Amino acid sequence: MQRFFSFVLSLRGLLMLALVVAACWTSNRYSAHHEGDNVFTTLYMHLVPSVLVEPGEHASAAEHGQDAEHGAKAAHAPQKALFELPLFFKALAPFDYRGETSSDEPKTALFNLQIFQVLAVVLTLIAFAGVPRYLRTGKGDPLTRLFAGFAQWIRDEMVYPTMGKKLGAKFLPYFLTVFFFVAFMNLVGLVPYSATPTASIFVTAALALTTFLVMILGGMAVQGPLAFWKNLVPHVPLALWPLMFVVELIGLIVKPVALTIRLFANMSGGHMVVLSFMGLIFFMGQLWGTAGGWGTAPIGVGFAVFIMIIESFVALVQAYIFTQLSILFINASIHPEH
Repeated sequence: MQRFFSFVLSLRGLLMLALVVAACWTSNRYSAHHEGDNVFTTLYMHLVPSVLVEPGEHASAAEHGQDAEHGAKAAHAPQKALFELPLFFKALAPFDYRGETSSDEPKTALFNLQIFQVLAVVLTLIAFAGVPRYLRTGKGDPLTRLFAGFAQWIRDEMVYPTMGKKLGAKFLPYFLTVFFFVAFMNLVGLVPYSATPTASIFVTAALALTTFLVMILGGMAVQGPLAFWKNLVPHVPLALWPLMFVVELIGLIVKPVALTIRLFANMSGGHMVVLSFMGLIFFMGQLWGTAGGWGTAPIGVGFAVFIMIIESFVALVQAYIFTQLSILFINASIHPEH
């Protein structure tokens, strides 16, 4: 039986690894590559979301040297997006992926970030396969026990102590989803040739917006639509009520903004440090030649690996912080006395 569980674990682990490799290959194959003025700019631009484009036919010609001049020109030519979707409303022109803020037909496209967002969902489903059965029967492989333990820890140490067992059980699926979705996006972003969705402020803003909507809708459902807005303001003199309402309303909006910036800044900042150390190798190579690059390589790679180890820990910590703050914010909206 133990051998069987080990076999299942290895299959699931290999499947998850294969999906990560496939996602990284797809992103590297179809992403529009950036070019900056210097090595640091070029590396930092890898943190910017890239549109998935159709591979240009000029690439093979340039690589084989059949027409160097044509290949160089074609390399800078705009490539067609792999997938486009019209936004229908001209007011959405600022969100046009081509940067045309006055376009009559604004469009959006598929970015490399979406690959790893979908990957995070699929990895979560694979990782949790068998967890419900394990919780019912106590039987499961090591991977199942690991993630079941994580889920129980979130329930018993994060959700229930803050919200109580009865109310916490209703919101537990949302908090479990948030934690593992953020955690997998953070961790997958550490793999070479991948992209980190949580290093984009648009992704973190969307995540924070879901928490904000749960805060508002949950508070209105529990307290009542009018009572929720009335209870935003504590007991103060009537003359101060309008001013305090504005202050409390700003405080309500600041909460999802804090969630957005905290996760985005921590994930993008860590990656920038790693890229900075790697960029030193190429910079010294350009400045002092091959000897300078090789001489700097052990220091740059050593520090980059050290930061990557810390980043692995930060990836889980940031998932924990985002989830814990979401629990506190939602609980405060449901219980105005908090």
